[in-house]
Amino acid sequence: MATLQADDIVDLITITQRDLGRLRWTDLSYDLQEYVALPSILQKEKVTYSSGYGMQWNVMTGTSGATRDVGLYEVDSVNVSDVMTTANIPWRHMTTNYAIVRREISMNTGPAQIVDLVKIRRHDAMVDLAKHLETRFWNKPDASSDNLRIFGVPYWIVYNATEGFNGGNPSGFASGAAGIDSTTTPNWSNWSAQYTNVSSTDLIRKWRKAATFTKFMAPQPSPSYGTGARYGYYTNYDVIGPLEEVLESQNDNLGNDIASKDGKLLFRQIPVTWVPFLEGRNGDPIYGINWGQFKPAFLSGEYLREEGPVKASNQHTVFQTHVDLTMNIMCTDRRSNFVLATAEPDPTV
Repeated sequence: MATLQADDIVDLITITQRDLGRLRWTDLSYDLQEYVALPSILQKEKVTYSSGYGMQWNVMTGTSGATRDVGLYEVDSVNVSDVMTTANIPWRHMTTNYAIVRREISMNTGPAQIVDLVKIRRHDAMVDLAKHLETRFWNKPDASSDNLRIFGVPYWIVYNATEGFNGGNPSGFASGAAGIDSTTTPNWSNWSAQYTNVSSTDLIRKWRKAATFTKFMAPQPSPSYGTGARYGYYTNYDVIGPLEEVLESQNDNLGNDIASKDGKLLFRQIPVTWVPFLEGRNGDPIYGINWGQFKPAFLSGEYLREEGPVKASNQHTVFQTHVDLTMNIMCTDRRSNFVLATAEPDPTV
């Protein structure tokens, strides 16, 4: 075998990442039937910010009350009030990596084996990242001890058993989501309700009400951060299964297919997405997320940024590749989102 120099190996690994070979394997490394966060949400809905050590946006919390009924020759009364505040959240950082040892390359008998080895290591890292992001996206951090994790869905969409815009400050965050206290700014609250049964007179009725009450249309155009109402609905099988049975009961033309409506569940013409990660989640929640206001935000140039292979500083035969991202979840209008559940989902991990 010809002698391999470090530069030759770097080139070889780089080339194999572009042409990853013919070999195949059965992948049993993941537990869930589907990972929703990374492939279906973060890659589709992401927005990019070019700079700053965090994200900040302006929020108009009310009006000055300057409008009044007047008579002829009435004396003017000008009323100017402070109607603005700011929301802000920090960046959060994640990384994954893989490595290959020079001797592992030497021990393979041909280029195909090298391609397969690199492919396996990279696949391992990316699957692990998808699993990690799924956990973080559907949970919220512990306010008392966690300054590393992203602000997942339950941080922004808070459950309250009393129906209405009562999803206030996330538990443990006394200053409120993104630093705005819902106690003093009640419009900075999401819709929430408790249901008991998956039926047309309970869950579906409350779902319809939630979808109606959270669809806001501004009376006057403004340079808003949002892009209009664009909803997604996410829940577990304990909700989807009975809803598919309700759907079947409304249709007399099922034919010979005993599961003709499985996988076809819609709410207001929008697919209801099964989230395997929510299986076993207390309260069987249904999250109504308005993607016009709810955004996975990434720092420019730091979305799945891949660097390497580079020689490890303290292991001269090891070549490492790192995949990094800097992100967080931001919600520019909490009241356009909702959660329905039978009990507190208890999402903090």
